[in-house]
Amino acid sequence: MAWSTREIAELAGTSLRAVRHYHEVGLLDEPERRANGYKQYGVAHLVRLLRIKRLVDLGFPLSQIAEMGAADDHPEEALRALDVELAATIERLQRARMELGFILRKEVPTDLPLEFATAAATGNTPLSETDHSFVTVLSTVLGPKGTAAYVDLMKNPVVDPAGAAFEHLPPDADEQTRADLAERMVPFVQSLQRQNPALKTLSADAPRGEEFAKTTVGKAVQDIYNEAQVDVLRRLGILLAGTGRATERPDGTEPPGNTP
Repeated sequence: MAWSTREIAELAGTSLRAVRHYHEVGLLDEPERRANGYKQYGVAHLVRLLRIKRLVDLGFPLSQIAEMGAADDHPEEALRALDVELAATIERLQRARMELGFILRKEVPTDLPLEFATAAATGNTPLSETDHSFVTVLSTVLGPKGTAAYVDLMKNPVVDPAGAAFEHLPPDADEQTRADLAERMVPFVQSLQRQNPALKTLSADAPRGEEFAKTTVGKAVQDIYNEAQVDVLRRLGILLAGTGRATERPDGTEPPGNTP
C-alpha cells in the first residue's frame, strides 16, 4: 500500500504544507518515489506522521519532538513535564477568566491587580484620579504583607476633613497653609497606623527591596501630586518620624518668622 503526499496528509488530518515542513526539519523521512517521480508513503510514514501530529496537538514544540526520536512511542518524562506545564497554564487561564469576569461585572479599571480592584470596588469611597494613579504604582512594588495592609485600608477607608483638604490643596498654597495641613493630618495618619500597624512598614516585604519600593513611590508622588501637596507629605513625614516640625525646610532649617 502506498499513498501520495496529499493522501497521507488527509489520513493524518494535517496539511500538505505541514508534511513538507516535517521533511525539511528532519522529523519525517523522505519516502521512495515512483517511476513518475511522485512520492509514495507507506505505513511507517503514516504512523510517524500521526505521532508527530499527536505530539504537536498536545503542545510539544517540533524541536522537542525531534529530540525524542522516532523510536520512543511513550516519552514518559517529557509527557509528565508537559502535564505539569499544562496544569500551570490552565490555572493561569482560570485565574485570568475569574479576573476578567470580575472586571466585567464591577466595571473596574484593568490597570489594577485583582486585590486592589476588588478593594476599590467594595470601598465606601470611590478612588479619585490621583489616588487611582498612586495605588496603581503602589501595587507594582508591594509584597504580600504591604498589599494586604493597603487593601484593607482601601476596603475600609476613613473619611477625614484633613484628607479632603489635602485632595483639594492648590499648588500655590502658602507655607502656613501647608504647615497647618500637615499638622492636621498627623492624628489622622497615626489613627490609621494604630488600627493597622503594617501601614507603618508598607514596603518592608517588597519583592525588589524596601529601598526600591520607596524610591519608586517617591517618584510617583512627585509626578502625581502638585507642589504644595508634595510639600505637605514631606512635612507630614517629618512630623510622624518625630524628627522636626512641619515648618522645617527640606534642608532641616526653619524659615524666618517661625517660632518653636
